Amino acid sequence: MLVVHALTGEDLNECLVGFVVPKKVHARAVTRNLTKRRLRHLMRDRVSQLPKNSIVVIRVLPGIRGASFADIESNLDHALARVLKKLGH
Repeated sequence: MLVVHALTGEDLNECLVGFVVPKKVHARAVTRNLTKRRLRHLMRDRVSQLPKNSIVVIRVLPGIRGASFADIESNLDHALARVLKKLGH
């Protein structure tokens, strides 16, 4: 449902988070924006877990169609845990 990419940059003082919701996933802009708003809301509580000098991109896959908010939340937590493990945090 979600793929999270992350890298760290030495000259960053904050964590940057971006979202990619392609038209292939949701054809209507309203639905894409709703998905981004939900992810932004979920990331507000989780951004403090990420290293200060990291850049995180969350890419939405077609499996997210029809997913509940709780499903998106658990998938995001799982994906972030994998990324944090790779970053060594």
